[in-house]
Amino acid sequence: MKTTRWHSCNVLRVGADARQLWQFATGNSQVSLNAEQRLVSPAPLPLRLITKDWRTLWRRKLNIAWLPTEQVFLRVVHLPKCEPDELRSMVELQLEKLSPFPANQIVWSLEIVPGSSGELQTVIVIIAERSLVEDFLGKLESAGYLADRLELPFLHQLLTTPIDGDGVWIYLQPAEARTLCLSAWWCGGVLQRVNLLNLPAGEAGASVFGARLNQIAWAGEIEGWLAAPPCWRLVAEHAVASVWESALRQWANEPIELVQPLTAHALAALTAQRAARSESKANLLPAEFSTRYQQQFIDRLWMRGLAGLAVVYVFGVLIYLGALHVFKYQAGKVQNQVAALSGAYTNALQLKERVRILQEQVNLKFAALDCWKVASELLPPELTLTSFNFSKGDRILLRGNAHDEDEPKITEYNEAMSKATVNSAALFTRVNPPIIAISGNTATWNFDCTLHPAQSE
Repeated sequence: MKTTRWHSCNVLRVGADARQLWQFATGNSQVSLNAEQRLVSPAPLPLRLITKDWRTLWRRKLNIAWLPTEQVFLRVVHLPKCEPDELRSMVELQLEKLSPFPANQIVWSLEIVPGSSGELQTVIVIIAERSLVEDFLGKLESAGYLADRLELPFLHQLLTTPIDGDGVWIYLQPAEARTLCLSAWWCGGVLQRVNLLNLPAGEAGASVFGARLNQIAWAGEIEGWLAAPPCWRLVAEHAVASVWESALRQWANEPIELVQPLTAHALAALTAQRAARSESKANLLPAEFSTRYQQQFIDRLWMRGLAGLAVVYVFGVLIYLGALHVFKYQAGKVQNQVAALSGAYTNALQLKERVRILQEQVNLKFAALDCWKVASELLPPELTLTSFNFSKGDRILLRGNAHDEDEPKITEYNEAMSKATVNSAALFTRVNPPIIAISGNTATWNFDCTLHPAQSE
């Protein structure tokens, strides 16, 4: 069967005027005390110790509460050995006979007594009235303590006590107005009977207890499991044992062996240890309470997760708005700087454009001078240049006249102009053929040239 590995275990004891809480670390099925607090009512329980949060998903926490012993009834039955599920069904069939209340008005659980031999196993049936259990759980809930297990502390001490022979073990738990007494009758190596008695305090309780022991002994003799006077062991503190020991000795006429009881701290540690080792099976917590507590835990995780997500979202939005405000401020600052520089920038662009235009004019002047120089140098003596027109920054129109016999010189001049260079670079990209008109013995001519772009830069 799969067991749960608990990281910590809380044990709560509720008294009439105070509550006592222990927290144990339960690693490797061993327990060590982490914290111990005694709280006088109505002081609240420490929520950091008892509350389950998202960390308990991997650091499992177990909350155990001790049910007040006076509200519980114990019965011993001997049943055939079987599987745990079958055992519960067998006990359920006998509830009407075992329970002092109707079956629908009780909460019950069972615990198998270790060391059973033969074909039968000894089972302790724990019975409590449902209304008392629900009222007790309601008080725990109002204090913020949601119990995973509801247990009987006496039962842990009973089941872990080494039994070295037949006899009666009497466990006392004194209080101001009463004394709780658990008597366990071992005969033939088998637990035959367990009685949980609520007796008056002091000597009066001891006297009443003697009468109750008579009834139990007679019942044992009738049932056949008490065949000889048993040995007596009294588990109580010295101050209480001195009163009860004398009364028991007078009644039993037998020596009484005194055994030191477990302290409350030791009993709490034993409770946590048995729970960590999955040795304790008896749990009086109703199934519907366990289901509701689990659902509340899941709902609480969801709500806290959503709340955390909302906080992160709001925080992210605030960061975004803050960053947006900073960027807007920086953008506005840059825009102001741009506005401050826009006038100077516009003036700079205008000056740059003026400089470019002036530079182009200068370049065109030099280009025109180069063209004029080339046209003058290449002009044959027989020809006369009457017009030199430079237009559109790249077009040159030449006009002139010559004797009609010098018409070939015009063609030669045109070819020379098409091959003209300046600084080893062609001066013109295109030179159109000359247009010649003869009138009498005079020839007039003209042709245009397209300046190379590199020459105007």
